[in-house]
Amino acid sequence: MSKGKDKQHDFDSRLITPFGGSHSCDSRLTTPFDSPQRDHQIPGYHPNRLRLPHPPSQSPYHASGGTSAFFIAWLANFKLLLFAFGKGPLSADPSISLLRFIAVACLPIKIQQKPSPKTSRKPQKSTLNYAVKALLLALVVRSLDYNKYMHPKVILCVYSLIIYFTLELILAVAGFLPRLLLGVELEAQFDEPYLSTSLQDFWGRRWNIMVSNILRPTVYEPTLWASSRILGRKWAPLPAILGTFVVSALMHELMFYYLALVRPTWEITWFFLLHGLCLAVEVLLKKALPDTCRLPRFISGPLAVVFVMGTGFWLFFPQLLRCKADVRAFDEYAAVGAFFKSVGTAFTSKPYNETVR
Repeated sequence: MSKGKDKQHDFDSRLITPFGGSHSCDSRLTTPFDSPQRDHQIPGYHPNRLRLPHPPSQSPYHASGGTSAFFIAWLANFKLLLFAFGKGPLSADPSISLLRFIAVACLPIKIQQKPSPKTSRKPQKSTLNYAVKALLLALVVRSLDYNKYMHPKVILCVYSLIIYFTLELILAVAGFLPRLLLGVELEAQFDEPYLSTSLQDFWGRRWNIMVSNILRPTVYEPTLWASSRILGRKWAPLPAILGTFVVSALMHELMFYYLALVRPTWEITWFFLLHGLCLAVEVLLKKALPDTCRLPRFISGPLAVVFVMGTGFWLFFPQLLRCKADVRAFDEYAAVGAFFKSVGTAFTSKPYNETVR
C-alpha cells in the first residue's frame, strides 16, 4: 500500500512539459509569471493540468518549408532585386514605413494603389468566398477517403482542386494580418482561374497574380526591351514569354526541392516550357487573326482549363506523386491537427487529482 502511495506521489510531483520531458515541480524553473509562491494565487491552477502532448515528430516532408521558400527564396528576393533598381512594390511609396517595408518584402502581398478616375478597381473578395472555398477544400480532402473507388484521373482532378484551394487560402491568410495591422487594401492573389478564357488570361491575370506581377518587371520587360532591339517589336514578345516561363520553371523546381528534398527530374520544367511555347503561339495567332476568327469564350475557356489540367497530369503531378509528397503532406497535416486538438483537450480537461476521485 505504501509503495502505491509512493508511486502516486512521485507521479503527482512531476510536470510533463510541452517538449516531452519532465522534471520535478519543486525544481522547475521559475519566472515572474510562474513561481511556486504564485501558484496558489491563480484561480483553478493545478500543476497536473499542464500535461501537454508531444509536438508532431519531424518528417522529411515539411509543408511549411515550401510556403516559406515561396515567400522568401522567390518573392522576397525578386522584390529586393527590383528595389535595387528603383522598381517594384517596395519602391512604389518613397515614404513607406519600416514595418510596411518588411511586410511587403517578406509576404506575398501588394498594397493596392489608388486607381485613377479612368480605371475601375476590382472589388475585394468577400469572407464568404473564402469560407465556401475552405468548406470545399475540406470536402475534397475528405473525398480521398474513398480513393480506392476512384479512377486515377479523378484522383488527379481532386489533387488539382486541393492545390488551387490550398494556395488561395494560404495566400489569403498570409495577407490577412498585414491588412489588419497596416490598415491597407491588398490585391487579390487569385481571380477565379477556372473562369479563364485563354492561356494568356490564365497565367497573366488569374493564376497566382503575385508571381505574374513579380516576373513581369524582373524578366518579361527587360527581355522584351532587349529582344525588340534585335528582332523588332513584332517578334520581341516571343523570347520574352519563353524567358519568363524558363525562370518560372527553375523557381518551381527550387520550390519542389524545398518541399520534397529530392533531386529534380525536370518534368516540372518541361511543363512550364510547354506552356510558355503554347502561350507564345497563342499571342502570335491573336495578332495575326482578326477577332471574327477567334473561338468564342465558352469554347476557348474550357479548352484552356482542360489543357492546363491535362498537361499537369502528364508532367506536373508525376514528380510530386513519385516521392509520395501527397501522402507525407496529409500525414503531416493530420499530425499537426491532432497535436493542436490534444493541446486544447489538455487545457480544458480537469486536473488529475479531480479525475481520479
